[in-house]
Amino acid sequence: MTDRTPQPCDLLIEAGWVVPVEPRGVVLQDHAVAVTGGVIVALLPIAEARARFDAKETVSRPDAALMPGLVNAHTHNPMTLLRGVADDLPLMEWLNGHIWPIEAAVIGPEFVADGVTLAIAEMLRGGTTCANENYFFPDVQAATYKRHGFRARVGLPVIDFPTAWAASDDEYFDRAAEVFDQWRDDALVSTAFVPHAPYTVSDASFERIRMLADQLDVPVHLHTHETRHEVEESLQKYGQRPLARLDRLGLVNDRLIAVHMTDVTDAEIELCAQRGVSVVHCPESNLKLASGFCPVGKFEQAGVNIAIGTDGAASNNDLDMFGETRTAAQLAKAVAGDAAAFSAATALRAATLGGAKAMGLEHAIGSIEIGKQADLACVDLSQLETQPLHNVVSQLVYATGRHQVSDVWIGGVARLRERVLVGIDAAAVVANARQWRQRIAAVRA
Repeated sequence: MTDRTPQPCDLLIEAGWVVPVEPRGVVLQDHAVAVTGGVIVALLPIAEARARFDAKETVSRPDAALMPGLVNAHTHNPMTLLRGVADDLPLMEWLNGHIWPIEAAVIGPEFVADGVTLAIAEMLRGGTTCANENYFFPDVQAATYKRHGFRARVGLPVIDFPTAWAASDDEYFDRAAEVFDQWRDDALVSTAFVPHAPYTVSDASFERIRMLADQLDVPVHLHTHETRHEVEESLQKYGQRPLARLDRLGLVNDRLIAVHMTDVTDAEIELCAQRGVSVVHCPESNLKLASGFCPVGKFEQAGVNIAIGTDGAASNNDLDMFGETRTAAQLAKAVAGDAAAFSAATALRAATLGGAKAMGLEHAIGSIEIGKQADLACVDLSQLETQPLHNVVSQLVYATGRHQVSDVWIGGVARLRERVLVGIDAAAVVANARQWRQRIAAVRA
């Protein structure tokens, strides 16, 4: 082979603009990404790519931006089947009076598999390629994500009361070990501990989680400081704020994925920065449940890694990461009283590389870099809603809708092609969701 002989590759994606995310804010015009074996092998101008590579497949999108797939860093995806069952309620009334009673009646492997499938279809159509999952029956979740070729870190649940998944503390941990062992070497699906929240998990269980998380090298994904009520309850019960209690138990470290973090002090923000904690901002769920405001501007200034999550579709009520990222950027400015806080480039990074880092996957996904997995989304910017195009990154964050996502790849495999799902029958997914509506309505009657 001479220098002039084109080298083979599996896929060449040509785009009007490539937004690699790393370096922050960079936009490369008329560039292409070459993929072999699911891995990005080159990022270069289109003319050079055509001369250098002999691709099995070339996808040309001259009016689109190619970006890393969005990373939804906090989800309860089986709960897509509970979308809209209980709205306009505060968190504890929503949970205790509606969500938990319905779940007790319907939760099981079928509910989880069908809910995850609906969520995968919705996420793919919105440019999301990875989810940080937090729900019961992680064995079923993992198998469903794998079947559809979707990247996920599946949570191993721990909570202080019996559920359909486990009846005792020991059973929660025994079943967690089984799921971890089954998926420990998988290329798409990995695991994390997901103790529900400080107010539903004992000191003994948290200590056990800390020991196992260290031994198994997995993250701990946890709702914490979600509301002021949670903080007040912790002070009454433990004499400590939740983060201080978690620190006492050895959990405030670079494995901790702290979700919500609305009621925090400057000292707690600094502690997160010092210990390498990642914070997942879920602005729309927090707004809808009136849970409070995460001061992401302060976290950003302190150097804390920030990710973005939609939370579950029962409290959002969608899995739209474009919408979530826009809300995150705008709300951050209002909370900080500073229009420069949490810029478009920073928000886009949080929705991609920030989520990957929180999940411990930044070596593999979250940016368009040679050697990383080809988890990519193509966004059509030719539509009137995103014209005229002065600034691509700004347009992606402040003007783009998920309906503009044209193509999605995970590990170089097409999962959405020209707005059509690959390997998922959308009509069948909708029909299945409708029959779940009937089943849930019967439970509530």
